[in-house]
Amino acid sequence: MKLEFTGRHMDVTPALKSHVEAHFERIDALFQGKPASAHVIIEVERGRHRSEINVKWRNEVLTATSDDSDMYKSLSMSIDKIEKQARRLKDKIIQKSHKAKKAATIRPKETTVEPESNGPQIIIESKYSIKPMTPEEAVLMLKGDKDGFLLFRDAESGGVSLVRKRPDGNYGLIQT
Repeated sequence: MKLEFTGRHMDVTPALKSHVEAHFERIDALFQGKPASAHVIIEVERGRHRSEINVKWRNEVLTATSDDSDMYKSLSMSIDKIEKQARRLKDKIIQKSHKAKKAATIRPKETTVEPESNGPQIIIESKYSIKPMTPEEAVLMLKGDKDGFLLFRDAESGGVSLVRKRPDGNYGLIQT
């Protein structure tokens, strides 16, 4: 990680630099992938030690500021805030990458299946709308139908059922 230091109304000592570098080494694993750069601004104003840290990582900017009577504590608090933001951002990126794709965007592989020339072929003749009704209502509708069967949704059980005309003149009921 690339670190830049700016001191306002004070000099940035090597001890402060090593303190910040040690903290960033601890959380450096969060900033894997694209390199991150941090700009650390420290200032003293009327006895208050203020630290501000701006981290640029990926296309995001993480910012944290803190005030304290001790500069080391102020820097530690700012780095802890940056760590929380980085963890949140990394979790968000992971969630986004693991999110399931919508079914509309997934296209099945196009395969061409050529039917055998000597075998039977499937021909779509008509489409049926499945309406909820009782088996008795289905038999009444089947009497005027030329196909000899009727597919319907059973009003009592909610399952799909089929009524067919049997060769002996009776009606057969197939339930799922």
